[in-house]
Amino acid sequence: MTHQIYCLNEISSHGLENLTKEYSLTKQLEEADAVLVRSADMHSMEFPEALKAIARAGAGVNNIPLDRCTKEGIVVFNTPGANANGVKELVIAGMLMAARDIHGGIDWVSANREDAEIAAHAEKQKKKYAGTEIKGKKLGVIGLGAIGVLVANAAESLGMTVYGYDPFISVNGAWMLSRKIKHSETLDEIYENCDYITVHVPLLANTKGMINRESIAKMKDGVVVLNYARDLLVDEEAMAEALESGKVKRYMADFPNPNTVNMKNATVTPHLGASTAESEDNCAKMAVEQTMAYLETGTIHNSVNFPNCELSPFRGSCRLTIFNENKPNMIGQFTAVLAAEGINILDMTNKSRGNAAYTVIDPEEEISQEIIDKLEAINGVLKVRVIR
Repeated sequence: MTHQIYCLNEISSHGLENLTKEYSLTKQLEEADAVLVRSADMHSMEFPEALKAIARAGAGVNNIPLDRCTKEGIVVFNTPGANANGVKELVIAGMLMAARDIHGGIDWVSANREDAEIAAHAEKQKKKYAGTEIKGKKLGVIGLGAIGVLVANAAESLGMTVYGYDPFISVNGAWMLSRKIKHSETLDEIYENCDYITVHVPLLANTKGMINRESIAKMKDGVVVLNYARDLLVDEEAMAEALESGKVKRYMADFPNPNTVNMKNATVTPHLGASTAESEDNCAKMAVEQTMAYLETGTIHNSVNFPNCELSPFRGSCRLTIFNENKPNMIGQFTAVLAAEGINILDMTNKSRGNAAYTVIDPEEEISQEIIDKLEAINGVLKVRVIR
């Protein structure tokens, strides 16, 4: 069986070259088993019934209609950590640009490039662009995921005193974090102590606008705020006021819009965080590998709408996967249908995430279309798939 892959954006060949002979690229969405996407907006798209997965070559998935995908039993993957180093390096560059008026100095040189005496004049002008060093300064890192951990460790190695805040830090993140990073139990500790504050959290209902008038008021005068995560994490009206008053010395952001580009003392880059060849290659490779594992074995890793789940290797003649609403007695109904048909279960696992659940079953016998129809008729079942 050949799996059809549809690329909605240009995807790095470093990832696509990992597709085996069982895969082919299609230019027709209607034929696709899976979609690979970067930034294209999918909210207005209609998905074919055969579509099984969407893999985002990147971390953010705000361009994908997650709720609709869940209801249709379409697994949405992202690639957390694949672009972490690229973003980390831009954050460090942002701190250096904020500490030293490098941008202003470059602009002066460019504006005076026709001056035959530019070398002499530069010696007189350079004091206007003098700055400070980041060594010895305090950095607060809010969010210690893949990117936040790398930023914290890199800043510490550059001589900064680093405070880290993340009540939900993963075991892997904790292992990777330098022991020299100071653990902050509250955001207020970071707001009150740090000269630089960088945000690395996902955009959720409880994080939207987390940098606002109230939080800015708690910060040190002359603080530098860096946002290379998501634009809506910062209340832009409050930030503009803080920059105008001087409460915030500089705002470093990666999200140009009519607000940010007109802020006083804001340095805005055109969403360059993951724009490195290495990041694009890493994201594409991870997206392809996760998609292949799911299509071939039903394994789910790094999904944003369904739980991580793995059952391998195959123990039966096929593999039965069921997406359903997370409510009582679903598994009992699945096994009852199989038992009524005399189907023995060799192996099985079930995982849930919020209102969604996923069950993988290895039956001893082949699963007929009649059994699939009975399973799909159960109230709360979203999709049934048999992998052969």
